[in-house]
Amino acid sequence: MKLSTTDHDRDSANLRYVYPVVSRRAGGVSVGINLNPDNACNWRCLYCQVPDLTRGTAPPVDLAMLESELRGFLNDLLHGDFMQARVPEGMRRINDIALSGNGEPTSAAEFAGVVELIARVRRESGLPEDVKTVLITNGSLLYREDVQRGLRELAKINGELWFKLDRASESGMQAVNDTRIALDKVRANLILAISACPTWLQTCWFALDGVPPTMQDEGDYLEFVAGLLREGHKLQGVLLYGLARPSLQPEAARLSNLPADEMRHFADRIRSLGVEVRVTA
Repeated sequence: MKLSTTDHDRDSANLRYVYPVVSRRAGGVSVGINLNPDNACNWRCLYCQVPDLTRGTAPPVDLAMLESELRGFLNDLLHGDFMQARVPEGMRRINDIALSGNGEPTSAAEFAGVVELIARVRRESGLPEDVKTVLITNGSLLYREDVQRGLRELAKINGELWFKLDRASESGMQAVNDTRIALDKVRANLILAISACPTWLQTCWFALDGVPPTMQDEGDYLEFVAGLLREGHKLQGVLLYGLARPSLQPEAARLSNLPADEMRHFADRIRSLGVEVRVTA
């Protein structure tokens, strides 16, 4: 069965940690690494597509199994028939290796070791250097020294970090991400990320109960980004996107996409700060 941009089934390769995704944003195959096969996360975003999501952290990672799966899958992508058999024409390129999955990847105690493992497998498999390694994170645990060590290693392998920022106020994050994290903590963690590795903000912008984000939401976000720039903390840009697939959270029926012109308008306001914005509806 062909993969599609609307199906990000973590079990499609019948492996524990490694799964392929045809990414609409990337325009190719993203090799996903799921360090949270227990479906546990320390946040609960309203739009999350993880089934049976629970609060918690990643279980112990079997590094030997992960290495075996990653080596085997990369070999199939590079030298086997996976692309021809499973990937739609026009998408048959490896775009990245992405630490993402069914929870917060940096909650894994072995996170730094996982990044080192990826670096070794990349090198030994002959993966082209321009293939990125991406960490998709809510950023809440980046203050940990072992996570920072992993970020420094990530930067050495053409890595980049996508830092979730769906709203830039504590009330907004509580409503959208179901977290009580302090905004000052988010900012401090983001600055740590920027100092260690090229960093994008990843922002899901959508309507709740038919109501779009308010002007206050937009203003909070713009001021948050402008404040970073004033202090010399340079972002790579903002990845602004809508709801790609149905949420599997209880609030699913309350969520809806915004009109394309509203997404473009907000993107233009961010760009006016001098920041690159990539929009995916």
